[in-house]
Amino acid sequence: MSLPDIIILAGGSGSRLREAVPDLPKPMAPINNKPFLEYQLDFIHSLGFKRVIFSTGYLGQVIETFFGDSYKELELEYAAEPQPMGTGGAIKFAFSRVQTPHFMVMNGDTMFNIDLDKFFQKHVEELAPVSVALRKVSDASRYGTVKMNRVGVITSFAEKLAQSGESLINGGIYLFASRFFKKLNLPEIFSAEKDLFPELVKKEQLYGQAFDAYFLDIGIPEDYKRAQHEFLRFKY
Repeated sequence: MSLPDIIILAGGSGSRLREAVPDLPKPMAPINNKPFLEYQLDFIHSLGFKRVIFSTGYLGQVIETFFGDSYKELELEYAAEPQPMGTGGAIKFAFSRVQTPHFMVMNGDTMFNIDLDKFFQKHVEELAPVSVALRKVSDASRYGTVKMNRVGVITSFAEKLAQSGESLINGGIYLFASRFFKKLNLPEIFSAEKDLFPELVKKEQLYGQAFDAYFLDIGIPEDYKRAQHEFLRFKY
């Protein structure tokens, strides 16, 4: 089966990074003089994917002007939100440009270097309507946590923990069966994490796959600073 199109959610304004990165959308925050999205596209390209759809919002034209309609062998498209639509609304809006039987969603401010092909193959083998890439972290106090049963069906999403401790968290990479997504009766503006996923959990339609791969969300200044050093290791 052909590899899925990838939607990158790149519409965030990055209010917490505004001081460090003024006048740029968060996904274009420079890391060693390269925008974050360039690292993400290099990672995607290195694994053989062919097509990326950017869901853009705040200062989205900056992204489109910088990258144009291609990057290396990747074909690039853009879905510019007419207004802030939430993560779910952004996915729904960009979905009209998807051309493959399944599609992947990634956050444009998070580097999670999982084996994307393995993630996709298991998603197909399990006939999963929706799959979520999960990450085990030693301190889950900053994140909402995820639980799943023995066969990989996600059973709950919990709010951020008051105490620290090892747990699985949502890594921000998703796979959807296009036919399933098309049949969902979704509003124009909604959150995938807060509105859609809890409903899918109730129906046992959300599957999890745990990975122990490099993970960094550049959304807060401390982690943005970490990226300047840690991204030097990437050899795509």
